[in-house]
Amino acid sequence: METKAIATDKKFQNIFEHANATKNGVCPVRDIIARISDKWTLLSIYALGGYGKMRFNELKHRIGDVSQRMLTVTLRNLESDGLVLRKVYPEVPPRVEYELTDLGLSLMHQMEYIIDWANTNSQEIIKRRKKVGNKK
Repeated sequence: METKAIATDKKFQNIFEHANATKNGVCPVRDIIARISDKWTLLSIYALGGYGKMRFNELKHRIGDVSQRMLTVTLRNLESDGLVLRKVYPEVPPRVEYELTDLGLSLMHQMEYIIDWANTNSQEIIKRRKKVGNKK
């Protein structure tokens, strides 16, 4: 068990060493994590993964409190990164559908671990937040 922990520690240390060595350039890990870690991106990916192909307003409805502008920016970023496919149908008015690509699906499957962790630990975290909030 200790050997595995040391290997994991070394893996994370290497990530930071690489990031610090590329301060003047773009660290791919930091760049990608920054892009995919905001809540609208995570919720968009999870909604598309859970419900499949959707039109813009349906996706907006599934996510809930996202603004039209923020969802538009999020979907453009996801499309440019190859995580979401945007398909426009030549109809009047045009119909546009969004769906995850294979790359997007692979990210969603990794996100499942974080979502499961959040669901499992949410009560403990909320309890601690309330405890800290009462000290103020």
